Amino acid sequence: MKFGKMLKVEKKMPKIPFKTPSNPKFQFIDLFAGIGGFRIAFQALGGECVFTSEIDKYAQHSYKVNFGDVPHGDITVIHEKDVPDHNIICAGFPCQAFSIAGKRGGFEDTRGTLFFDVARIIKEKQPDAIFLENVKGLQNHKQGDTLKTILQVLREDLGYFVPEPEIMNAKYFGVPQNRERIFIVGFHPRTGVNEFEYPEQKKVTKTFKSVKEKKEVSPKYFLSDVYLETLRNHKARHESKGNGFGYQVIQDDDIANAIVVGGMGRERNLVFDPNLTDFKPVTNIKGEINREGIRKMTPREWARLQGFPDKFIIDVSDAQAYKQFGNSVAVPAIQAVGKLIVDKLYVDRK
Repeated sequence: MKFGKMLKVEKKMPKIPFKTPSNPKFQFIDLFAGIGGFRIAFQALGGECVFTSEIDKYAQHSYKVNFGDVPHGDITVIHEKDVPDHNIICAGFPCQAFSIAGKRGGFEDTRGTLFFDVARIIKEKQPDAIFLENVKGLQNHKQGDTLKTILQVLREDLGYFVPEPEIMNAKYFGVPQNRERIFIVGFHPRTGVNEFEYPEQKKVTKTFKSVKEKKEVSPKYFLSDVYLETLRNHKARHESKGNGFGYQVIQDDDIANAIVVGGMGRERNLVFDPNLTDFKPVTNIKGEINREGIRKMTPREWARLQGFPDKFIIDVSDAQAYKQFGNSVAVPAIQAVGKLIVDKLYVDRK
């Protein structure tokens, strides 16, 4: 049974912040969609999202309240013939190694990985363009064999024109975050596109101050004095060994470190905020709220670091929100590359 259009939310929802353009110029699909970073970018370019896949139930909820659609679940159990026709396939697929030792290293050797699910949909639906995003580490993953296999599948097995992938940094696209990701773009032979240049990365235009909360935030985001001392001791131990690990306080005129899930993800992006007036804890903490004004960034600040407009509804716990924004794409960087793709397909050919 074909899925057709996206499933619509059955119960009445509040106003949806990100609506499909009334007269879309093209159709796209959004795989491993997370909370819709690709969708925000491509809707802003005039596109209609006709299919979304996302397996995480909390991300599905965030997607639902912001776009009015319920994403389909596990892409590995969805048949490629059931995916609607589309012009552009977007996918921020997870990075996995391929078992290519002693094999030809092509399409069939990607089975068992999530890239295979992207490839089989491309093979079946033959979209005009491909736009893939991944962590910078994909470039050297398994000594470069993983990326080499991906490019072989796209270029040789599927026949797309795929220029050399580019490492793009979000800080050059209007968000104050040092976030490097690899972008892979491809064009179907019928489009006649045989050259493509990624946007220039020339100038940092924003600092953390541009996304910092203007109003007083909850005491729950401020570190306890005990925890702050623990972080300082941890950093001192690593510094004594010549390591650069440890917490970091981002000043207003700084660029934030990449926001990531787990590890020191939040502690590497602490901020100074002198605006707290109520030092009574609202959560169970050891010790007292520190009097130095050191706090974690809020989920909204993380959203802004990824280029999500303030109208994006955050309707999950803080823990889930940090996870969702940490795993997301940086919307402005996606949109900058997406515009060049759309121009190649629908503007330059006129």
